[in-house]
Formats: sequence, structure tokens, C-alpha cells
Amino acid sequence: MKLRTLQITLCLLLASPLACAAQEKKAAPDPPKPDSAASWPAADPKDVAALDSIVAAVYDVISGPAGERNWDRFRSLFTPDGRLIPVVKKPDGTFTHHTLGVEDYVKNGAEYFRKEGFYEREIARRTEQFGQLAVVFTTYASRHTPDEKPFARGINSMTFYNDGKRWYCLSIIWDSERADNPIPDKYLK
Repeated sequence: MKLRTLQITLCLLLASPLACAAQEKKAAPDPPKPDSAASWPAADPKDVAALDSIVAAVYDVISGPAGERNWDRFRSLFTPDGRLIPVVKKPDGTFTHHTLGVEDYVKNGAEYFRKEGFYEREIARRTEQFGQLAVVFTTYASRHTPDEKPFARGINSMTFYNDGKRWYCLSIIWDSERADNPIPDKYLK
């Protein structure tokens, strides 16, 4: 129960203010595209040269002891219109999702990470690629310290594209493991 409460709290912490704000606002203009986003931080070429390196960079940049994260590095891994989408089980047993932009995640995540140690590591992966598109199903384990037992596990479905020069993360959608949603063995190898 404590684990489930923590998972719901984390999802709501990262997403709730956005849901309220979305109800108050009319449709926002489309965010700038990567080639026209002059103010978007440039990526370290080592972080975006290959799928392995960008997946590793996503996990690395959000992981660490309580404190600040390198949010410009985080931004640089995504397109400016990238999306982060947790799937959340509501108390009544139904499901919903929260769609966060990169800046929404930074704003809400920064507050949580300043107070909490968070180490998320990949424990298995499946990749499908066609042309400039890749979808990575990456199984994760989340901890508050590097060596403790995970407080959460789940699967991130990451979508990437390559513009011929580098990889960009377009979206990450994730769902957590629960008693009624165990991770299948095929996603643990």
C-alpha cells in the first residue's frame, strides 16, 4: 500500500498542476520545431549519437541524490514539443494518463528531485527500428539510493527519431508495475 501511495503521489506531483492549468487555458500554439528552436539547448554529441547513448542519458540525467538535475541536458535529449506521459490508476480502479511537455516535467520534477534521491536504472530492453524511427521498451527499477531495493518498477515506452545527424526523444509513456500488473518475464530479459 505504501508503494502504491508513493507511485500515485509521484505521478500526481509531476502531473496534477498541469491538468488544472490545462482546464483553465484555451489551446496553446504549437511549440517550435527542433530546427527553429534557437533557444533550445544543444545536446552533447555523445548523448545523442546512438540509441544506446540517448537511452542511457535519459536515465542518467534524472538519477541522483536529492538536489538539482542538469535540466538543460534533459531538454537537449528531446524535441521542444516532446511529451512525457505517465499512466495512472485512479482510486476507483480505472486508468487515466497525464500528458506533460518537457518544460512541464522540468518544472514539476525539479521540486520533487530537490527533496528526494531518485535513481532509475534500466534492467531490460526491447528495441524496434525502421528507417529514422525507433521505439524502445525499456524496463526500469526506481530507487531512492543506488543500492536499496527498488520502490517501483515499470516500463518506459520511448519513441525516438533521427534527423540524419542525431537522435531525438519524441515521447516517453510509462506504466508502473502493480500487483494487478506484473511485468511479464519477456520484458525482464
